Amino acid sequence: METFLMVGKYSSNALKGMCAERTKEGTDLIKKYGGEVKSMYALLGEKDLVFIVTFPGLEQAMKASIALNKLTGISFTTSPAVTVEDFDKFVSEM
Repeated sequence: METFLMVGKYSSNALKGMCAERTKEGTDLIKKYGGEVKSMYALLGEKDLVFIVTFPGLEQAMKASIALNKLTGISFTTSPAVTVEDFDKFVSEM
């Protein structure tokens, strides 16, 4: 399983639908694409949400990101993430 950060920004319409039920629908949708939510945070500032999730691969992460946007109206930027230890290992092999 690969780790991804999903950083979200609410649209004005997405704000109207904020509720615990929609959060559950979102986490169920992530599971539908083989993902697992490790943690979710609400933010103040330029971005509104960050999810730390795992997926089997990039394809599933992309599909889930698009599907979440369709479901919620929240625009997500989804990026792969590696631990610093793995990053250091990759760089040392160069």
